Amino acid sequence: MPELITPQGEHSISAILFDKDGTLLQFVSLWGSWGECFLGQFTRQLEQRGLEFPVQYLASLLGTVHDAEGRITDYDRNGPLAMGTMSDLYAILSWQGYLLGLSWAESKELVELCRQEADVMLERSRPVLPLPGLLRFLDDCTARGIALAVVTADETAAAENHLRWLGIQHYFSAVIGTDQVERGKPFPDMALLACERLGVQPAEAAVIGDTNGDMRMAKAAGAAVAVGIAGAADISVHGLLPDADSLVQSYAELSIGRNTR
Repeated sequence: MPELITPQGEHSISAILFDKDGTLLQFVSLWGSWGECFLGQFTRQLEQRGLEFPVQYLASLLGTVHDAEGRITDYDRNGPLAMGTMSDLYAILSWQGYLLGLSWAESKELVELCRQEADVMLERSRPVLPLPGLLRFLDDCTARGIALAVVTADETAAAENHLRWLGIQHYFSAVIGTDQVERGKPFPDMALLACERLGVQPAEAAVIGDTNGDMRMAKAAGAAVAVGIAGAADISVHGLLPDADSLVQSYAELSIGRNTR
């Protein structure tokens, strides 16, 4: 059985389950663009109805970090945009419209208009970029015969689109979106379904993700190892992945070896 080699040790595995956003593709490039479009449209739609959402609270809605010009530059790795389902995000925004005086039906209609605008923008611009070192790592996994799957809080069809835009969909034998299971992260359902689809036991699978929800899903499913990838964040400071077995800043710190034991 091949081994996943991390800074903290070696783990015999036959499969890897990847989160998508912030793990395969750069989170801010995709969801920063989507969030800016969605929130901008949300505030404009409210203004057209004579309502105003306090700008200073926009970042707290979805868990985003904005610069002085309002551009999204970072995200809370344990916030709604990083960990929530699309339904969660729409519910959060619908609730805000309701609090400002819209009926629940009107607020849901407003949010749907915003969703359509943001989705059209994404399809037009396709702002997806891989994490550094990802393609080399996927090639190494494939060469060693490791089965690969995606387990994402996104919906399956959207996830498959993003993988296709990135040109990496052929690496994955299964793509599990939150719409395929009863419970999303941090519950084990997606990881268990992915292992079933790959024909492996959870104890033979590694999970790689960028949120503690990914780590808790891995633990609940009985995965061999939960690897947190922090990207540019300082993993020694942010402390947002307390349930990770191993923490890395990039795929350069991970490699695949042959089990010689």
